[in-house]
Amino acid sequence: MLKLSIPFRLRLSLIIVIGLGFMKTGAWLWLGIYGAIALLWSLWLRAPLRTLVQMLGAELIFLSLLVLPQGWERASFLLLRSLICLLIMNSFLLTLPPHSFGIALKGLPLPAGLQEIVLLAGQYLEILLAEVNRMKRSAQLRGLSGKGGWLRYVSASTIGALYLRSLDRAERVHAAMLIRGYQGTLPADTRSTPKQRMWLTVAILTATGLTIASYVK
Repeated sequence: MLKLSIPFRLRLSLIIVIGLGFMKTGAWLWLGIYGAIALLWSLWLRAPLRTLVQMLGAELIFLSLLVLPQGWERASFLLLRSLICLLIMNSFLLTLPPHSFGIALKGLPLPAGLQEIVLLAGQYLEILLAEVNRMKRSAQLRGLSGKGGWLRYVSASTIGALYLRSLDRAERVHAAMLIRGYQGTLPADTRSTPKQRMWLTVAILTATGLTIASYVK
C-alpha cells in the first residue's frame, strides 16, 4: 500500500462523506457507487475487520432508532448512507498511528490559532482516554468486573480523581514540550504535495459528479 499522509487521508475521507451527505434521497444507484468506493477505501487503508464490524454494529443500532420513524423506504436509504459514511470515517480512525489524531485534525483548512487548539485538544484527549483505561483496569483488579461493576466504580469521586490525574499528566507533558523547545507552534507539516493536490482535485470532481448525477432523472 502506498504511504498516505494523515492529513491527506482525512481530506479524502471528508470529501467522500460530504459528497454522500448532499446526495438526493432515493438515488440507490449512486449510493451503490459510493458504497463501492467506501469498501475500496477501507481495503486500501487495511482497517482491522473485526473491530470495524463491531463499531459499525453498535452504531447501526443507534442509527436505526433515529431513522425508523422516517418510513421504511426513506429510513433504509438514510441508514445505508449513514453506514457508508461511518465505514469511511471508522476506517480512517482505526488506521491512525498512536498520538496522531490531533495532527489529523490540524490538516483541516482552519486558521493557524484554531489549528493549534485542535492539535493540542486531540493530544490531551488521548491522555484522558489513556487514564480512563487505566482506571478501568484498576477497577477490574479490585473485582469490579462487568458493566455494572464498572458503572458503580465511576462515581463523582472517581470522575474528580480522573480529572486530577489527567491534569497532572497533561502538565507533565506540557513541561516536557517546553524543555524540547515548544514555543506555541507544533511542527506538524500539513501541506499537500502537488501529487496529493491532484488526487484531491480528482476526488472532489468525482464526488461532485456523483452527487449532481443523483439529482438527474
